[in-house]
Amino acid sequence: MQNSELPAILGGTPVREKKIYYGHQCIEDDDIEAVVKVLKSDTLTCGPAIPSLERALCRLTGAEYCVAVANGTAALHIACLAAGIGPGDEVITTPMTFAASANCALYCGARPVFADINPDTYNIDPAEIERKITPRTKAVVAVDFTGQVVEIERIRAICDKHGLIFIEDAAHSIGSAYNGVPVGSLADMTTFSFHPVKTVTGGEGGAVMTSDPKLYERLSLFRTHGITREQSLMDKESEGGWYYQMVDLGYNYRITDFQAALIESQLHKIERFKQRRKEIVARYNQAFADREEIFVQKEIPQADTTRHLYIVQLKLNKLKAGRKEIFDALACENVQCNVHYIPIYTFPYYRKLGYKPGLCPKAEAAYEGFLSIPLYPAMTDEDVEDVIKAFYKVLDWYKLQ
Repeated sequence: MQNSELPAILGGTPVREKKIYYGHQCIEDDDIEAVVKVLKSDTLTCGPAIPSLERALCRLTGAEYCVAVANGTAALHIACLAAGIGPGDEVITTPMTFAASANCALYCGARPVFADINPDTYNIDPAEIERKITPRTKAVVAVDFTGQVVEIERIRAICDKHGLIFIEDAAHSIGSAYNGVPVGSLADMTTFSFHPVKTVTGGEGGAVMTSDPKLYERLSLFRTHGITREQSLMDKESEGGWYYQMVDLGYNYRITDFQAALIESQLHKIERFKQRRKEIVARYNQAFADREEIFVQKEIPQADTTRHLYIVQLKLNKLKAGRKEIFDALACENVQCNVHYIPIYTFPYYRKLGYKPGLCPKAEAAYEGFLSIPLYPAMTDEDVEDVIKAFYKVLDWYKLQ
């Protein structure tokens, strides 16, 4: 069956005339003005917009230090480097995330170890973390999946007990909080991403937050080739204003000033973005609460969640179609969904490293039914209702009688 045939089968005219996507940036005139101001300035990179953004992120999160970088993957990489992760080490993370959350360990010569998820929240299960610890374990990279904060207290206690570095991958969760404390100041290091589908964007961009001055010093070096002008880090007196030394092996993970300006402009409206996302999530929760064909992600009471993704899990035993048919039917209604995420260790590259299916059965089972549906601040109430109508239409057609 071709996708083009589906609307007729489901009742003719699609619910929507125009496509709506699972995520979309919200760029307004003040954002454009902030970028243009930098483009007209003398400095496009290594300029004042970057420390300005870093100060803004510290104010938002309560962290003492921030290192802004080119993207969220770079943030994870330098966090692992700053933690001293290297060959022979193991880093525990979740399989239910983007590949970068595990790849950052590989970049350092370490081995990712995957701990299964809580099937209600989809976040990494602290009990599974503890079960996977060995004498080689060096760190935990815990991902705030969809924007919901992980169980911070339990993971912090495990890391403290075993002497592990706690890295919170908060690519999804800027604006979220745990027991009233903002994400960014909860772990040893917290990483952000500013990809266009995230809550605030710079097109690309990332950051690492910490309150540890030693980690901050190392993060700053790894961002810029291991090069410094700080006299305290050099092994001889400076020869003049031009002088610098390379004191470690770092990378070119710098962010540009115009990206930094865009992100800081977006931060000024984060409360509005948060509120709108919460309104849409509340409406979806209400609409889907009684649909027996889907399961809706649970939230822990400690978390004040700014949701980056809204995921429904199809109960395929209640439907006379697989996920692909549902996905394609929704696309024909002009509701463009996505799937987050394919368990990392099932990818060919990881299979070559010796990882095999079955490592995390709860994550694998959840993935089989996952669909990410549209969620972003610029959605109108009509957009939200159209998504709900399209879901009802498709589910009603395919549900088992």
